[in-house]
Amino acid sequence: MEKLIITVACTGAMTTKENTPYLPTQPEEIAEEVRMAYECGATVAHVHVRTVEHKATMALDRFEQTVGLIRERVPDIIVNMTSSGGLGFGDEERILPHTVLKPDMGTFDAGSMNFYKGVFENSPTFLEKLGKAYIENGIKPEVEVFDAGMVWNAKRLLKDGFLQAPIHFQCCMHVHGGMEGTPRNLVHLVDSFPEKSTWSAFGCGPTADVIMAMAMTMGGHIRVGMEDNVYLSKGVLAEHNYQFVEKVVKLAEVFKRPIANVDEARQILSLPPRKK
Repeated sequence: MEKLIITVACTGAMTTKENTPYLPTQPEEIAEEVRMAYECGATVAHVHVRTVEHKATMALDRFEQTVGLIRERVPDIIVNMTSSGGLGFGDEERILPHTVLKPDMGTFDAGSMNFYKGVFENSPTFLEKLGKAYIENGIKPEVEVFDAGMVWNAKRLLKDGFLQAPIHFQCCMHVHGGMEGTPRNLVHLVDSFPEKSTWSAFGCGPTADVIMAMAMTMGGHIRVGMEDNVYLSKGVLAEHNYQFVEKVVKLAEVFKRPIANVDEARQILSLPPRKK
């Protein structure tokens, strides 16, 4: 199997300070969490930003501050910026930070869905605009799929030229409104991917460990962090995101799955070599 890529998702859009007081929400906090996770083995940073009041946002200035600090502290980490930021943001608001900052990767949520108590809207028109913007700016999409229909959407967008092969998928399991986080469902998603695709997975809440183990043994990659889970184990809050990375590294040792460094991760993801 390929070496294992670990993505750290430190913040997200839905986790709150009420869920965990340890959630990093400010640029300095997020950058420091990324640095610590990188030192433990993470090679991709999935970046959301928040306002000063800890609210989800797609504001360009918050991305500029946060991504700027990440790149100062960890120059070679792969930066993967969200294109959602939460619910209710406009198309151009979601695309603009990518065209300005040109991260290595950007999320591409391949369909609309019920999402907790709201609706996560990703219209066909928006996805075409986002795909075109990514291609024009040399950004690799991370195609997030929350159910099997989104895989089919991605295949159609690939055929129509709004995505380019090889696709990298992120299997988002056990999100309220999406696919239940079971081994059978993960296998079904992966079996549906186009040939030569790469993929990663995470399971929210109680499904985290089983999805992690499945991805590890199936040849996929793994995402961890407070965006998806705040507990290291039942009733035990993580104080830092690197603790989740350490958990992956320990499991990888058991399964004899070496951890990819940044250059190896870039090769696996078909990304260009990092700029020196």
